[in-house]
Amino acid sequence: MKVNKKSLLGWLGVGISLIFSSIWAYWGAIENFHEGWYSESIWENLFMLVFQYLLITLILIVAALTSLRWRVVGALLHLALAGFCVWFFFGSSFNVIGLMIVIPLVGLGLLFYFGDPKPKKWAYLFLLLVPTLIILAVSIPQGIKLSERVNDNDFGIRIVEGNGVTLVWAPRGPGWPDHGVTWIEASTLVKYLSEDGLTMEETEQNFWRLPTAEEAVRSMMLHNENAGGVYDPATSTAQYQMTPDKETPLWDIYSPVIYYWTSDTCPTDESRAYIIVYHGGVFSKRKTDGQDYLGFRAVKELEPNNSD
Repeated sequence: MKVNKKSLLGWLGVGISLIFSSIWAYWGAIENFHEGWYSESIWENLFMLVFQYLLITLILIVAALTSLRWRVVGALLHLALAGFCVWFFFGSSFNVIGLMIVIPLVGLGLLFYFGDPKPKKWAYLFLLLVPTLIILAVSIPQGIKLSERVNDNDFGIRIVEGNGVTLVWAPRGPGWPDHGVTWIEASTLVKYLSEDGLTMEETEQNFWRLPTAEEAVRSMMLHNENAGGVYDPATSTAQYQMTPDKETPLWDIYSPVIYYWTSDTCPTDESRAYIIVYHGGVFSKRKTDGQDYLGFRAVKELEPNNSD
């Protein structure tokens, strides 16, 4: 009976570890192809996949495998990892860090210490195989979709016309930076852009501006075709005939930027403004946010007889 109880506790530890490592495997693979995989180097992309987006999955698997081989060492490793996460992520949301990482690690350490799953070969197999299959199931179709993205390598001024909107989009440079900026910074920078969008002037020029959310939605494209976006200002949501993607002429597939600021401020909260995601989604963000993936691309109206 004692052996069965230890085996039950051990398999409970394996099951919980498998659940959390699988959740993080799914999330990590999804996020990797959503906000990552932008380097021109395949090796850099793979490094980011493994050591950034799948890091927590790897930690959970390694800790579980260590516990199966060395019970005391594995338990101490789980507790040490929980303590490190408390320190490293101090101030983060408890719902994410506490419920998804720290508490599971402590509980798993205790289960593996008092438990002993039999037969262990099946425990090893499940812990290695299930997260791997999840990662492959997510990554393969996402990788195929990514390989089909359109990239014409033209990062100069682009005229995007269709769906009732015609706008000139700024070239790579101060009006289309390859790094994150806040909404406040973006709203200010566009005012000082030169007419060609390549330099910043000392005084306001007011040639350029941020697009409205509706203009951005109506301009979104897929494979060089307008995606047929329609924006509902009442609900701040967008619908498309085709789901847009991170492609030229509006996006740079090798840039970490996946969100553009729009000029629209959230009507219920003046501290937030709307962004558009490369896949066409519209959301509000704090105007003070300026992560590397949060940028902008200035626009202006097409002048008569402008053929650039």
